[in-house]
Amino acid sequence: MTDPQNYSRRGLIRWSGAAGLGAAGLALLPPGLARADEPASVAEQSAADATLATTLATDFDPIRPPAMPLAVRSPYLSTWLPADNPAGTWPTFWTGRTTAMTGIAQIDGVPFLFLGAPNIPGHVLRGMAQRRLTTSATKSRFLFEASGLELTLTFHSPVEPGDLRRQSVPLSYVTADVRSSDGRAHEVRLYLDISGEWVDADSGTPIRWSQEQVTGSGAALTALSLTPDAPRVLGESGDMATWGTVVWSATNRPGLTWQIGADTVVRSAAMNDGKLGNSSDTNQPRPINDNWPVFAFHFDLGSVGRSTESAVLSVGHVREPALSYLGAQLPPLWKSSWPGWQQMAAFFHADAAAADRRGDALDRRIREQATAVGGVKYAALCAISLRQAYAGTELVSRDGQPWAFLKEISSDGNVSTIDVTYPAMPVFVYTDPEYLGLLLAPMLDYAEHGGWPKTFAEHDLGSSYPNASGHNDGNEEDMPIEESANMLIMSAAYAARTSAAKGRDFATAHYPILRQWADYLVGNTLDPGFQNQTDDFTGFIGHSANLALKGIIAVGAIGQLALLAGKSADADHYRAVSRDYISQWAGLAQDSSGDHLKLAYDQPGTWSLKYNGYPDALLGLGLIPESVAAQEAAWYLTQVNQYGIPLDVRHSYTKGDWEMWTAAWLRDHPVSEYLVDSLYAFAHTSPSRAPFTDWYDTVTNHQNGFQARPVIGGVFALLSLAQG
Repeated sequence: MTDPQNYSRRGLIRWSGAAGLGAAGLALLPPGLARADEPASVAEQSAADATLATTLATDFDPIRPPAMPLAVRSPYLSTWLPADNPAGTWPTFWTGRTTAMTGIAQIDGVPFLFLGAPNIPGHVLRGMAQRRLTTSATKSRFLFEASGLELTLTFHSPVEPGDLRRQSVPLSYVTADVRSSDGRAHEVRLYLDISGEWVDADSGTPIRWSQEQVTGSGAALTALSLTPDAPRVLGESGDMATWGTVVWSATNRPGLTWQIGADTVVRSAAMNDGKLGNSSDTNQPRPINDNWPVFAFHFDLGSVGRSTESAVLSVGHVREPALSYLGAQLPPLWKSSWPGWQQMAAFFHADAAAADRRGDALDRRIREQATAVGGVKYAALCAISLRQAYAGTELVSRDGQPWAFLKEISSDGNVSTIDVTYPAMPVFVYTDPEYLGLLLAPMLDYAEHGGWPKTFAEHDLGSSYPNASGHNDGNEEDMPIEESANMLIMSAAYAARTSAAKGRDFATAHYPILRQWADYLVGNTLDPGFQNQTDDFTGFIGHSANLALKGIIAVGAIGQLALLAGKSADADHYRAVSRDYISQWAGLAQDSSGDHLKLAYDQPGTWSLKYNGYPDALLGLGLIPESVAAQEAAWYLTQVNQYGIPLDVRHSYTKGDWEMWTAAWLRDHPVSEYLVDSLYAFAHTSPSRAPFTDWYDTVTNHQNGFQARPVIGGVFALLSLAQG
């Protein structure tokens, strides 16, 4: 284990690992490495092993993600690769449900697999050598090589800060670029398909499909669409939407053909005929698992030399309505810009080159700034977190105004859970504070106008996404101090980072409800009663030092909001209360040993990560004494495990988002770098191949629960402070 007391930032991170042999590996074995009948000498065997390792190695730059984001754009467009090599592995929805995608390159007549795990009767596919896998904040890029040809497969799920029209588009790019790597020309054909499994989690669900030519915005494309035959609007099955349309499109170019039909029929046609039939199976609707219909494109790229030839595709999931709010169906925001998905898809394809440049610029900004504040490992963590965080949200139109909603993915499935938005907050503070304002809008509207009956803030807007039905009967998962404090802290963070005029208007408009929550905290937060809190898997707790800290900081936050709202007397009052409370808190939370703070006031000998120190830094309140921060930082370094610092004394598991909040709060102490390094070590080496979990064991290096959650936006905590 790295000595937590001794750190040095290192340069560019790359990691090479040899994949298992399998069909792809065997196709790449150099002739001299075939197994011989006679034993080899030690030297010969060592040389052979070294050559084999070099031949099969994949270069991971800057990290080997637990699962690679492919098409990750919304709660219902969330497909990942749970492996290192896409050849031989089916992509999956975030739940692990297969969302099959196949990729085959025919090079001078020989078929090579580069994506998926198809079985094509009469054909044994070789495998392309995967040379590199590069992860940036918006892109996953695979570099393959075989028979003198280089293929770059890029999955680009755009994140568009400050551009709501583009951010609202629920589509993701898939681009294949090929060129000769040996100086000779090669005849190249590419085949890509998706299966009906993209439509519904139940393979017995009947689906129907269509093909159409789409033009607009200067683009011409072939679009294949598939949808449930009997959609259940605003329903879910296995966390997948039971209504809406999967759209799979390709930019038209010479040599493009398409076909819809049974998987074995369509894939065999591509291999045998060198093209597809531009035809659609008429046996529809039919269940997804009835002869497994696939939706395929074939690109005959002709003779390919040193110049790059490209195939540009997109995949997405469009729904109308997007969700419901208190019984009213809300359209997706993209409908404010385009009358239908066809026009949106045409714009998306016409925008591909510009989107690629914007993505590169955002990736570069995040990489450079994250490296500057936290090192190359921190930049790698940001690279695997951005798409996941944004894909837990989506934009809608409410009475002509944009709102954003969030799904509590993989835990309760609630709508716009406040204590899930709270840990995700740093990514929005850093990339686009206005987006944080859009996430807050429905939460505030419900408390102010929707019928929420309690004096403290609600936990969420509805028990089951995508229906924000509220809890007007008061029956919900109450977290009184937790959610009230979360709303005040997030509101203050937004108001401080939007324009001065917007900040004043926001604080003034919402001041009555914000003050109501603040007054609840003044009466309850110094010594919290037996309450639930965001880490609800640990259970209810009384006298929680960390929960008290959050509430005290929130009282400081309302002081800032009061000042913006023109309530100077209130601002003075709340500032004074927060300072008085923090002084008392430092004594109440102090352990009798004198070297750390307790988990709860009445539990001597205990401790926990005081991650709620981060918003004190974010808001610039300066409430927590530096002596307390230094004491905690030193204590945490005595509690390290190989893959992180436990959440508290009771368990060996931790939360990665809270580790990064703690690293940001204690950014001037050595423990900050240790927290970054250990989370990187977990993500880079964990055998749990699922979308980046925020809940894992610091001893075993295994996922403890949760995956693909937007809370991973908390990784951006260090960057959010740099922005301030």
